[in-house]
Amino acid sequence: MKHEFHPEAEQELLEEAERYESEVPGLGLRFGDEVHRVIELLLENPEAGSPLDPPLRYFVLRRFPHAIIYAVLKDVDALLIVAVAHGSRKPGYWRDRSSG
Repeated sequence: MKHEFHPEAEQELLEEAERYESEVPGLGLRFGDEVHRVIELLLENPEAGSPLDPPLRYFVLRRFPHAIIYAVLKDVDALLIVAVAHGSRKPGYWRDRSSG
């Protein structure tokens, strides 16, 4: 199984990593490492995340107040990362991304 980022999710990852890095040197790298650790876990076990509205699922990061919102695309054997969502951001802002 492979993974791909929705363009807006990729932008979220980069912006959050930059923000963390500006606050504490090295923290942005640790954030990126944690996101990629979770993605690797999800590639091995796509059902590990909790279900949202089908086809979406989410997995909360351990060390940061974020969740990975994703969809399993069985027809192309891929994991689509729909959002790297901060816990205090408006819930569901990413819902329209899974259809396009």
